[in-house]
Order: sequence, then C-alpha cells, then structure tokens
Amino acid sequence: MLLIIIYLAFISLGLPDSLLGSAWPVLHKQIQVPLSYSGIIFMIISIGTVISSLNSDRLIRRFGTGKLTAFSTLTTALALFGFSLSRSLLSLCLWAIPYGLGAGAIDAALNNYVAVHYASRHMSWLHCMWGIGAMTGPIIMAAALSNNNNWSAGYRNVGLIQLTLTIILFATLSLWKASLNKEEENANRSLSLKEVFAIPGVLEMMLTFFCYCAMEQTAGLWAASWLVNAKGINATAAARFASLFYIGITAGRGLSGFITLKLDDTKMVRLGLSIIAIGLALLLQNYSDVCALFGLVIVGLGCAPIYPSMIHSTPSRFGEDNSQSVIGVQMASAYVGNTLMPPFFGILVKFFDVSLFPFYMIVILILMILGHHGLVKKTKQ
Repeated sequence: MLLIIIYLAFISLGLPDSLLGSAWPVLHKQIQVPLSYSGIIFMIISIGTVISSLNSDRLIRRFGTGKLTAFSTLTTALALFGFSLSRSLLSLCLWAIPYGLGAGAIDAALNNYVAVHYASRHMSWLHCMWGIGAMTGPIIMAAALSNNNNWSAGYRNVGLIQLTLTIILFATLSLWKASLNKEEENANRSLSLKEVFAIPGVLEMMLTFFCYCAMEQTAGLWAASWLVNAKGINATAAARFASLFYIGITAGRGLSGFITLKLDDTKMVRLGLSIIAIGLALLLQNYSDVCALFGLVIVGLGCAPIYPSMIHSTPSRFGEDNSQSVIGVQMASAYVGNTLMPPFFGILVKFFDVSLFPFYMIVILILMILGHHGLVKKTKQ
C-alpha cells in the first residue's frame, strides 16, 4: 500500500514539470511579458529545489519522510493554485518559491526512502511514474488551453490532483511509522555539507548527476531545433521525434525494472552509457535523417536506467546512515545541471551554430563516464 502511494506521489511530482512550458506561449501574452521571461520563473523554481534538496536530510530526521512528503505536496498544491490566480510576472515569481521548495523536498525524501527500503526495480519504476506524470501534465494543460486559452484551469486542475494526494498522504501517515522510528534513531548523524563532500566518491557522484541532468535537459530543449536547423527536417516531424526522447526514457525505465533482476546498479549505468554512445553516433552520421531521428530515441533509452540506478546504489555505496545527506547533494547537483547547461549551449549557439548539439552531448557523455568510473573506483557497492 505504501509503495502504491509513493508511486502516486511521483506521478504527482512529474505532473507540474511541463506545465510552464505548455502554458507559456499563451500565458506570457496575457501577462504582457517577453517570451524569454519564462527563464526567470524556471530559475527561481530551480533555486528552491536546490535549497530544499540540500536541507532534506535535516528535515527528514526531524519530521520523518511521511510528514515531510505530505507537507511538501501541500506546499506544491498551494503554489499551483497560486499560479492559477496569478496575473503578473511578480506573482508567478513569488509562487515559484514554494513550488521549488516543495518539489525538491519530495524528490530527495522519496528517492532515499525507496533506495533504502526497496529493490532496484522499484526505483526504475518509480522514475517511470515520474515520466507518466511529466507526459500527462501537458495533456491536462492542452485540454485547458482548448477552452478559450484558459491556462489557469490547467494549473488549477493539477493543483486539485496534488491536493487529493495531500489528503491521502496525511490519512496514511501511520504507514510511515517504521521509517520514522529508524530516522529518529539516526537523528544525531546528520552530516554537514563539508562532511558530505569529504566522503570518498561524492564529488565523482556529483559530476555524474550534473552531467546526466545536463544531457537530459539539453536534449529536451535543443533536439527539435537541431533537427530543423542542422538536419533540415520538417518542424512538425522534429517536434514529434524530440518528444520521443522522453517517451524513450519513460518506456526504458519500465523495461529497466525487469533488467535489474539480472544486472546490478553499476552494470545498469554502464549499459545506459553504452546505449547513449550508440545514439549519439547515429546523430553524427550524415547518410540518413531517419537514423538521426531514431538516434534521439536511443539516447532516451540509454538515459533511462542511469538516474534511478545511481540513486538506488547510494545506500550501499555510502551507507544508509549517510544516504539521505548524499542523496540531497545528488538532487542539488542534478538541478544545477538542469539549470546551467542548456542555457550555456544557447550561448554557444549564438557564437557558433546549433550543429554543435551532438558534439556538446558527447562532451557531457565523456564527463559522465569519467565521473561514474571514478565513483565506482572510490566506493564499493
């Protein structure tokens, strides 16, 4: 029962992630700000997620995973209702603060709980649930926009889903009792950031997470532009295949849950890195546009096992007592990669050309391979 609730929580976590991008083409006109201003709101949300991720260990040890998840979900639900009522950029920016803080806490808390208490396959399926939520959010927003561009209704409907989950979480707090007791026993073992960084392998782990999320977010943001401007592919087809990158991740994580029955976390990550390399090789060839299109799907499939397998291996690599502190830093590294690397590629495009996209991704892949190799070398799963 608790595992089902955790799965629902991760679907709920993914639901709002694509709402801003889906609503912004209409929203920015109604509040009369430039199209580029969505980056301001995104940055505020990202900063909030980094802050709450870094503090997740102390919060969980004080309140327990169940209470923190419930209150954080309530916080994001209220933020979504705030978004639905906003009619100015300032209002959106203010509501972005609680949204980021709530989302980061949920992400770090549930990832650590599943890594400690469940098998690797459940971590893969957990992140598959996030993908389902991330794909469903735009569908909800599209339905709202079809009714007189009513983006407010899209945010309100997702807020209602979050509020429903909040009620369920508060009603089932007793299911988290065993976890809470364990966290209370370890309440005096919370680590400072300096202590976390001093643990062998943590810096390499941070590099791997940074690069993974840099790759995922860069592909999501720039793949369609590369297909259109560098490969001359029709914009509609490019958008369709760029979206298949995320479908590849979601389907791949569902499949990874079964593969983990045969392969451990380290082998799963190496498998994913190898598949990404194959996908990027297809992006580089100049013989067939079809290969380039499917290369993106293969890159998505390769990304699928990396993030959940890395998280699941954390308690065994760094110890259960340290895992929440380390996972908080992992989440922060991931959000920083999400935030910085896609805009940095945009700067490169201004000076060079969007055709750099596959080479940029290759550099990120090489750094990710080096980071994971160093992590495995310095830790023992």
